[in-house]
Amino acid sequence: MPGPPRELQPMFSEQVIPLILERFPRAGAFVSRTLKTTGLGESVVQERIAAPLKHLTDAGLEVGYCARTGEVDLRLAARGAGAEKIVLEAEQMVRQLIGQHIFGENDDQLEAVIVRLLTERRETLALAESCTGGCIANRITNVPGASAVLLAGLVTYSNDAKQKFLGVRGETLALHGAVSEPVAREMAEGARHKTGAHFAIAVTGIAGPAGGTPGKPVGTVFIALATDRHTFVLNPVNRYDRETFKYVTSQQALELLRRTVLNQIRMTNH
Repeated sequence: MPGPPRELQPMFSEQVIPLILERFPRAGAFVSRTLKTTGLGESVVQERIAAPLKHLTDAGLEVGYCARTGEVDLRLAARGAGAEKIVLEAEQMVRQLIGQHIFGENDDQLEAVIVRLLTERRETLALAESCTGGCIANRITNVPGASAVLLAGLVTYSNDAKQKFLGVRGETLALHGAVSEPVAREMAEGARHKTGAHFAIAVTGIAGPAGGTPGKPVGTVFIALATDRHTFVLNPVNRYDRETFKYVTSQQALELLRRTVLNQIRMTNH
């Protein structure tokens, strides 16, 4: 088997798995579904669903967890004549327990879910990134069709760039510092105003390993989402290496957008 993942993965899917199934056929039906979650750690997901699913695991349900950076995949599987019913009941129960944290199924990626949601609603997005250095824009533009929703992605790393391209006020920077809720708000609102996008995400933070203070330790980040109604701000502390910090922060920003869009859909439908 080849070593590089890009060569190994298609060969394994297209040749190895069919060969294994041919030589070692499964007895009876096999049903499997993977729910993609974000915002909860693996242990928390397990803690919330283990007891409620016990009667189903006793009946043959198999539950698997796969923790990835910024998300946890939850695999529900069963074999035999009643497999479909068992997996369906398990999925319904899991959605009742942690549904707000489920962003997709099977091979879904959060950025693809975002592009799909915005495309369906004919809405647009602008990005103003500092500490993530374009990570959010990179993830969005990896999705085919992203050009229909992404209007602009700005990496405003310096204070001067924040003022020049986003309209962040000098007094806000002087009073609160670049890593602050007021600056994140002005970044998001400025990006939305200048591009005309329906939504604008802004991130500013301290990726480390240096630069932290007692009041703003390494890992501090402010994530702002500006809409036509309100500007939301999250303030997590992501204590990771720089690369992981950027990805986790991008995940939190995209999840904030996903939940906001879905909430607007619910409000419209009611």
